[in-house]
Amino acid sequence: MILSFASSGLPGMLLAASSLAALLAYGAVALTPEKGDGARLRGLLVLGWLMHLLALVLDIAGIGATQPGARFGFAPALSMTIWLVLAVYMVESRFVPLPGARRLLAALAATGVLLACAYPGESRPLAVSPWAPLHWVLGLASYGLFGAAVLHAVMLNRAERQMRLKKSGAGQGLAPLGMPLLRLERLTFQFVAAGVVVLSLALLLGWWFTPLWRWDHKNLLSVLGWLVLSGLLTGRRVFGWRGRRATRWLYLGAALLLLAYAGSRFVLEVLLQRAGGTY
Repeated sequence: MILSFASSGLPGMLLAASSLAALLAYGAVALTPEKGDGARLRGLLVLGWLMHLLALVLDIAGIGATQPGARFGFAPALSMTIWLVLAVYMVESRFVPLPGARRLLAALAATGVLLACAYPGESRPLAVSPWAPLHWVLGLASYGLFGAAVLHAVMLNRAERQMRLKKSGAGQGLAPLGMPLLRLERLTFQFVAAGVVVLSLALLLGWWFTPLWRWDHKNLLSVLGWLVLSGLLTGRRVFGWRGRRATRWLYLGAALLLLAYAGSRFVLEVLLQRAGGTY
């Protein structure tokens, strides 16, 4: 696979350098055992995160590109989502232990940087509405919030599994659980609730400024994802859903949203190699 940087000249060199620096920093964190030098690993993660941000700004803003305007696609969307989840992790890990998440997130972030380099998307010189940028920002923010919720749900399932093993006597030598289970569960659903609010605003804006609303794959999957995640919040409040039932609904809703934009753009950009379409 040949990496493609859409920017040229000094911005292109800066984009390549920041992407490489992010990859090296993330790779070092992902390959270092969790019991390594905590301060050094945190420093590398912050460095990778900052270089990742610089690469995203240069890439998405299209600085130095031959055609002015914002550039976007499935890979920058995934890269930005992972960056947002990593930001949540770095803030939260300063206050509560989140064992086992650092290496996984570093590996995912490195993958996101590589994908954004390989598939930078296409330029959008003109938005269909002055509200379109806000719609995109809200959509990405909801991706990040649901990504953080999924991360916490994975840790919640892991913690519950460890508790069952320890009660049965088969969990000797397992890693510590991290934060208390109820607190982890509460954080998970706080992220889900915030994500539903932000996604609702994004969908309303998209419906409002789009002249002809079409039930294409992106819109249909987005609404289905919203219904599933809203149903999860309703089920938790009304029926007290917890544990695996709740996390399965979360995984399903997040998967639908991932397919809605990143999945549909992946099919257009990579499989069909077609430009255009709504964003």
